[in-house]
Amino acid sequence: MRRVLDALLGPAHPLWLVGFRPFFTLACLAGMLLPLLWVAIYTGSIALPVGALSPVQWHAHEMFYGFGWAVLGGFLLTSTKNWVHVRGYHGHPLRLLAIAWLVERAGMWLHGRIPMLLFAVTSNLFLVSIVLMLLYTLVRYRKSDTFADNALFMLILPVFLIAKNLMLSATHFSVGTSMTVGLFRMAFLIMLERTMTQFMRNAFGVTILRRPILDGAIKLLGLMLVAESLMPPALASGAGLLLAVLLVARLLFWRPHLALGRLDLGVMVLGYLAIAAQLVVLFLNQRFHTAWVGTVAMHTFAFGVMGLIIPAMLVRICNGHTGRKLVFATPDRLALWAMMLGFGLRIVAPQLAPAGYLYWLWGAAACWFTCFVLLSWRYIPLLAQPRIDGKEH
Repeated sequence: MRRVLDALLGPAHPLWLVGFRPFFTLACLAGMLLPLLWVAIYTGSIALPVGALSPVQWHAHEMFYGFGWAVLGGFLLTSTKNWVHVRGYHGHPLRLLAIAWLVERAGMWLHGRIPMLLFAVTSNLFLVSIVLMLLYTLVRYRKSDTFADNALFMLILPVFLIAKNLMLSATHFSVGTSMTVGLFRMAFLIMLERTMTQFMRNAFGVTILRRPILDGAIKLLGLMLVAESLMPPALASGAGLLLAVLLVARLLFWRPHLALGRLDLGVMVLGYLAIAAQLVVLFLNQRFHTAWVGTVAMHTFAFGVMGLIIPAMLVRICNGHTGRKLVFATPDRLALWAMMLGFGLRIVAPQLAPAGYLYWLWGAAACWFTCFVLLSWRYIPLLAQPRIDGKEH
């Protein structure tokens, strides 16, 4: 057992070759456990240790800064090195980051049983470290950067630190949550703009609409809406509605009828549309005080955007960056279908049958669990193996 652990934790193990390997592994494990754990807490089956954080704060923080940042961190650690053409972080730095992520998860769970100073350190160590590492890469090698708009990442990455700590404050939780959603929205807008162009070209040989003015307006509105909770409500909802309209208008020129014919690309389109849908829901909430069952706006983003896009991207990256063909096997497709079912159970079903709300919560959590069990079974073993094409990383 000690030899196995030494080999696994050693800096030369394939798990530590590049950022997506350890952090997609952690994301899969978090994706399996966190939603079911939350529903157990929500229904009183498990008690969260009493402390300064409410159960809702813990849940929101862990889904965004536990699961979400495991994905975003793994993606950015891998992408930034490719964008600026450097080797990237590997070995000991990745081991330390992974340990910091695990320490944060323990600190968040034990927040009511550890000193506040220790909690403040453990809850910020991972994010502070990875943000500084990513910024160093982007700033140090900016002259060889492939994308000029990576300056947006230089702006939003430090703001994650502010949003995170506001989320951990009882009095500023809603502001921190709104900022966090806005920051993740920006990351998805940048990523979708780049990847859908490549995916559609590779899959269908088509070039989708890219206009600097339109793309720039979408990203500018997205950046502005990071501060949505600090803006006058009418201005914020109006800007959000305008962004939703621009997103849908651009999608009409992105050949969505082709993408929807393939599950692997169709979920990307649905996730893109979920960004617009969440903004429309926020507009309706502000202007017409629409009565929904449950937190529809938040979970339209969580299930519709993160839940659909992340598994599809995880499959692509895990296959492509380990030297395998970009093929969605049956378990991968089942994982995507499970998440789509989860979206229906979490968002749609409670509106139609609110009396069964708790059953819908358990069903949605079970779908999220199923999706990441399948992905864990498929890809964690691959992430711990060398590339099959003979390349180092």
